[in-house]
Amino acid sequence: MTDHPRHPNRRTALTLLGAAAGGLAAAPAAAARPLPGGRRPRFHLGAYTGGDTAHGIGAASADPLTGALRVEGVTPAADPSFLALSATGRVLYAVNETADGRVSAFALAPDGTVRRPLGEAPSGGAHPCHLALHPGGRHLFTANYTSGTVAVVALRPDGAPAGVAQVVRYTGSGPHPGRQEGPHAHMVLPDPAGRRLLTADLGTDSVHVHRFDPRRGRLDEGTRVPMPPGSGPRHLALHPSGRAAYVLGELDSTLTACAYDPDRGTLTPAATVPVLPEGTGVEGTTAAEVLVSADGRFVYASNRGHDLIAVLAVDPLDATRLRPVSHHPCGGRSPRHLALDPDQRLLYAANQDSGTVTVLRRDPASGTLSPAAEPLPYAGVVCVLPDPARS
Repeated sequence: MTDHPRHPNRRTALTLLGAAAGGLAAAPAAAARPLPGGRRPRFHLGAYTGGDTAHGIGAASADPLTGALRVEGVTPAADPSFLALSATGRVLYAVNETADGRVSAFALAPDGTVRRPLGEAPSGGAHPCHLALHPGGRHLFTANYTSGTVAVVALRPDGAPAGVAQVVRYTGSGPHPGRQEGPHAHMVLPDPAGRRLLTADLGTDSVHVHRFDPRRGRLDEGTRVPMPPGSGPRHLALHPSGRAAYVLGELDSTLTACAYDPDRGTLTPAATVPVLPEGTGVEGTTAAEVLVSADGRFVYASNRGHDLIAVLAVDPLDATRLRPVSHHPCGGRSPRHLALDPDQRLLYAANQDSGTVTVLRRDPASGTLSPAAEPLPYAGVVCVLPDPARS
């Protein structure tokens, strides 16, 4: 669920939230210490702008010791709710999550700030909430929530969107009366080789696996893989081995581990585990983001309502087996998006309802989290994107 307050067919996160898990005591942020050459790690922030024409994509830098963020500029944009970088790091892409659905591209300066707009194009549906770049760099994919469509957008040589090459429209529904009256595409994820695209459809409790032809810019009809009824698949993440995938159920706050065969393109659900603490009810909560550490040892999942981040350990012999480790307050309200910094030592949470980006220190041995720095205020923030090329 994208939780946009202007979308009448979706509940806002504020009305869903129950009692929060408690505040996170933040450590004082140290004075900024630039990296050699005066550089600081860079981040891009996506947000809901609510009609504020001066608000949009934030350019932020991080203190290299504490991870504390500071905003250094804002590029106005309409509801840039999810962001992605080109493989070269020279182009930043954003969905414009509006009824007329757009994709925008921006050329970046060497320091990571936006230099100029490159252009925009339709997203292939209403209220696009996610996008991803094909590894070949000639196409991007969008998930259009309200329309229940996934689109292929062609890119020009300079990275600007040229237009929609294909729209795939899903059909069906699910058992949840308010959220699953029809398909709601929520995420697009190319596999590392770029041969296939995995998509999460919250409205039909499905993950679709499509083969992609980069020469033609076309997806095949794909295979529908059913997920637990009423789970509402929102996001998914691949294990670094490429042999397992983790599907986050927004509506029932669960994580379904699946075996993935990249050669055959098969996805096979293996086990489903809760991402809330044992004995905790799901009423008033919705899961939001899932990610895997680069070493493949831990999976992280955020939950809105209880405002917790779950840590799960991955079995080293079978990546489809997960063991709950701990739960940590996110330090804000409604942790919609999570990201690890390039060094994997810090975890950032974009908390939509509190309008803050919080910073948690990560223990690579245990996977656990602890407070790291003062939160960054940024109204309506829903995406925090590290810039590896400038970190």
